[in-house]
Amino acid sequence: MTTVTTTLTVTGMTCGHCVASVTEEISEITGVREVEVVLETGQVTITSEAPLDPADLASAVAEAGYAVG
Repeated sequence: MTTVTTTLTVTGMTCGHCVASVTEEISEITGVREVEVVLETGQVTITSEAPLDPADLASAVAEAGYAVG
């Protein structure tokens, strides 16, 4: 089974609740299998079944109240 890893930086996260919100919204995108967020750097690593649309990722991050930086 093929997996794709996507990495992006999310700005504005300051606490564990921020991490949970971003993780929850990105996890709802079809095909996403795993989301790992590093609060200190804002780095988000997403493992999915297929390449993800950057617009879908930005929308999910915005829904959580943050921005892709």
